[in-house]
Amino acid sequence: NRAIWNRGAEQVKEQTIRVEEVLPFVLRGVDVDNGPEFLNWTMFRYLKNRDSPVEFTRSRPYHKNDNAHVEQKNSTHVRQLLGHDRFEDPAMVEMINDLYANEWSLYRNLFCPNMKLIEKVRVGSRYRKKFDKPRTAAQRVLESPSVSRKQKARIRRMLKEHDPFTLRENIEKKLQEIFTYEQQPLQLRAS
Repeated sequence: NRAIWNRGAEQVKEQTIRVEEVLPFVLRGVDVDNGPEFLNWTMFRYLKNRDSPVEFTRSRPYHKNDNAHVEQKNSTHVRQLLGHDRFEDPAMVEMINDLYANEWSLYRNLFCPNMKLIEKVRVGSRYRKKFDKPRTAAQRVLESPSVSRKQKARIRRMLKEHDPFTLRENIEKKLQEIFTYEQQPLQLRAS
């Protein structure tokens, strides 16, 4: 995750580059919703004009259910952490991105399992969903044959170096700083 102050194409591209730098695999595709922050020439050129172009797809216009696939983790990865309120100070972007890039990313990817949908079958008027076993993102990367040994060794090292309880404590401290800062009057923030 990364936060930006506005939906400007250059800021979105900059944060996309930062995310891509820490991925343990090569970016092969980007699927976005129909928002102008992603559907613009800056992002298109960034993804297409490179040695190995990245597939750039979007959800279909007027098919709102497509966005559910693109934005399915907003609730667990953004809203449960920061809430639904808008922040009113651009200085907070740096604080939020520090949390996202460090503790939150490590905690979610190394220690929080999730289930992937394997199959969805309609039975009468209902759908029956079948999920795989819960695994963390780190476990899924370690099981992937397309990830290099070097990257897998890096992830194993990260698993040994980090403790979920310590990460959670640090997340809570940083959240407290963010919300304390947000509640200060604007005059105090400037000083």
